[in-house]
Amino acid sequence: MYAIIRTGGKQAKVQEGDVIDVERLHTEGEVTFTPLLVVDDKGKVFSGRDELKTAKVTAKVLGETAGDKVDIFKYKAKTGYRRRGGHRQKYTTLEVTKIEAPKKGAAKTAGATDDPEPAKEAPSAAKPAAKPAAKPAAKPAAKTSARKPSAKKES
Repeated sequence: MYAIIRTGGKQAKVQEGDVIDVERLHTEGEVTFTPLLVVDDKGKVFSGRDELKTAKVTAKVLGETAGDKVDIFKYKAKTGYRRRGGHRQKYTTLEVTKIEAPKKGAAKTAGATDDPEPAKEAPSAAKPAAKPAAKPAAKPAAKTSARKPSAKKES
């Protein structure tokens, strides 16, 4: 069984026992995630939001680390402009301990019906067509310089 989780603006594919680095989480102990997708051992895919509300991915926080140093150097030639900087991203190391598949029947409790053909809505009263927005008035042409070019004198 595996799951796709989202943390730190990124997504990660995880299985039980995986150790992953994610952007820094300010927590200790255990962390739970709501997965975006779960695939069970039989290959059945759960991806609906209503199904996944009951699914959980539990991970244990192992510690924090720092990533590789990224050197930043800005330079513009012939101007004396030079800027140095750097960045070292902080990461939290997680070990995935448990992936819980969605509970059976979770989709039906979210409002699904057993009716094979949903009722069609009655057509609403005819609405008049929306008029296109009026174009704004054209701006006057920009003024050109008041001076006229001087004529070349021939010698």
